Amino acid sequence: MGALLKDLLFIFKFVEDIYGGIKKLVVPTKAYSWQTFIYLSIFSWGLSYFAGTPIKEIIALCGWLFLIAGTAWYTTDDPVRVPGTFMPVGALITGFLVSVFAFGNERVGITSGTIVLWPTIAALITAIPSFFEGTGTDAKAQIPKPEERQKLIILFASCMLLSCWIQFYFVMDNWLKEYPSLMSDNFKRSTFVVRTEAPAKITNNGVYILNKLQPLVEQQIDKQPWAKAEKWLQKANPNLAVLTQEVMLDKRLKEFDEKELWRIEPRISNPNVSKKDEYLLDILSIWTGPSSNSRGYYLKKSCQIRPIANYAKTKKPEDTVIVAEIECGRVSKPIAGSPPPSR
Repeated sequence: MGALLKDLLFIFKFVEDIYGGIKKLVVPTKAYSWQTFIYLSIFSWGLSYFAGTPIKEIIALCGWLFLIAGTAWYTTDDPVRVPGTFMPVGALITGFLVSVFAFGNERVGITSGTIVLWPTIAALITAIPSFFEGTGTDAKAQIPKPEERQKLIILFASCMLLSCWIQFYFVMDNWLKEYPSLMSDNFKRSTFVVRTEAPAKITNNGVYILNKLQPLVEQQIDKQPWAKAEKWLQKANPNLAVLTQEVMLDKRLKEFDEKELWRIEPRISNPNVSKKDEYLLDILSIWTGPSSNSRGYYLKKSCQIRPIANYAKTKKPEDTVIVAEIECGRVSKPIAGSPPPSR
């Protein structure tokens, strides 16, 4: 029985301690306290829900200011430092709130700018107390001591450097989203970009463009009278430009800015000197964007065009028509360097 009473007393004591801790955290000891600011922020946001524009924005603004002030006050009462620095953890929390408030988006919420500027704002918040002496209404402006200035400069420079690296990450991430063909490039020589996992098999948009062009070119040449096919080849540049514009309207290509960095050009040659009527049409997809190779690269799809006899149903020689036949191969692997000059 005595053991049971001891257990009950222990439980009651445990619950009482928890209640006391919650009460101390929630109930302010005086009106002018950090809890008051937090409650004012909650009240402001609740009130803004029922208000209309522009009063809603004004009340919400006050709510943000109360929240930032209350959080800053609470986290600086007994600050916990970030290991290895003199930056309070509270400065990080307050800096994040300030960054969300200043650079956040109402629809998206946390934006890249919010994350990028967070360390720098936290450093500024850490530095502010060093420029004041005293507390409350007795605080006076002062110039930090030389040894403290050195700490502040190192902290501020380190946080700015961290912000730059975070910004660099977002820039690279945006590039890879807008220009997905970069993912198929080689990053082994890069000083900044390191693959953390095996590269995914991503179809280069240059390959996609060439594969989309192939049936369009075949449609205009295959089974056409040989004279008409030769005229098409004589005006291959403008003809291919028209087809390229049609391909660029494809849904997959329209959503990327990358399509502007692919230049399509034809190269026509005669691979067989003994047969002057045969042509080799090389359709080049030239990448003009950033590349691991300073000279860039291009892709090539080769199509062989030759005349063939198309016999009529009568099978009479005089009814035979010479038409064009086209046969295209696969897209080549990326070829480093500048494309061959047009003839």
